[in-house]
Amino acid sequence: MVDLDRIRTLLDQRRPGHALPRDFYVDPEVFEFDQAAIHQRSWILVGFEVELPKPGSHMALTIAGAPVFVVRGQDQALRGFHNTCRHRGSRILADGKGATARLVCPYHRWTYDLTGELVHAARMGEDFAPCDHGLRPISVETCAGAIYVCVADEPPPFAPFHDRLEPLLAPHRLGEARLAHENTLIERGNWKLAMENARECYHCAASHPELSLTFPTGVSGNFDYGDEARRHAAYNARMAEVGLKVGPYEGDWWQAIRFPLNEGCRSMTMDGRTAVKKLMVEAGDGDIGSLRWSIEPHSFVHATADFLFMFSAMPLTPKETLITSKWLVHKDAVEGVDYDLSHLTELWNRTNGQDLALVENNQQGVDSPAFTPGPYCADAEALTMRFTDWYCATARQYLETSYGQV
Repeated sequence: MVDLDRIRTLLDQRRPGHALPRDFYVDPEVFEFDQAAIHQRSWILVGFEVELPKPGSHMALTIAGAPVFVVRGQDQALRGFHNTCRHRGSRILADGKGATARLVCPYHRWTYDLTGELVHAARMGEDFAPCDHGLRPISVETCAGAIYVCVADEPPPFAPFHDRLEPLLAPHRLGEARLAHENTLIERGNWKLAMENARECYHCAASHPELSLTFPTGVSGNFDYGDEARRHAAYNARMAEVGLKVGPYEGDWWQAIRFPLNEGCRSMTMDGRTAVKKLMVEAGDGDIGSLRWSIEPHSFVHATADFLFMFSAMPLTPKETLITSKWLVHKDAVEGVDYDLSHLTELWNRTNGQDLALVENNQQGVDSPAFTPGPYCADAEALTMRFTDWYCATARQYLETSYGQV
């Protein structure tokens, strides 16, 4: 059982504008707290509607120790459930994607339809009521083709995020896309170190030379363009002419902005050139910069005219984080004809590999009992500081509720 008074004391030790105390990155008890207070109460981006194309299509994953799945019903609606049989708790679906007409527990063959209703349980007796044993639902929301789930009984409000992101994302036509590639890797570092790294580009010029070719690493963490303000203003005006919104918009757990890439770059690739001939967005002749949106606690997405890249960092253990990457392209784009897979994926694969080394090295240093949290760079690490402030506020909110001991 987690000692919540200790968690509160640790939060009180964090200095404003500084990284977290050491225990937040190394301690198993804090990790257990994070699962209950953070990930199990947040919206999680799990993927895209095109990954579940027909009735029975499903994706299963584990969110902070909670196995769940999303399935498309016969009515085309998406529904989410806890991935645990109502008999003796066996997991019904293995993690990953697939398709099935009905949901069958592999243990005793209890069978559910795609709405989660129990339709078959052999030898249970006349007094057994199947209607009392349907699968437990989780919340599912979509926005312009992206799928979000939350396992909390009372999720954070989704509508403000949806209403701001949808006009930005809709022109990218995710309903007419397909998944071109997906991969995973495991970083041997705490999930907060992975996310602090993902929220800043203070390190990019030195550690991501390929990304720096296209991404404006010199701007502040809040996308203040400073000396390039005139070019940014011209970009905003050009986007308005072609009917694309730019933002920025933000809430306490999300951000969204469309911004220009570096001069002469049309996509986020190794050479700045378009990776896919068949564009997802044809406005502006495909020269529209990147739409970036991010959500706490785990994800960011970049959508250029030719493809979309999703990054997700989910906790596995106190010092292991699962990194999932997905690339979407237009559904009619043919590999080897309209795009080369290595050209499409190389930049972000290299960046992820470089970040893995940075996070693992960071973890090794934080493991030292001599670690003392230093101050963030208010300019270059503004979004990292925002993430850490959000984490602390969300943790305190959990402590103030009546949930009791974890």
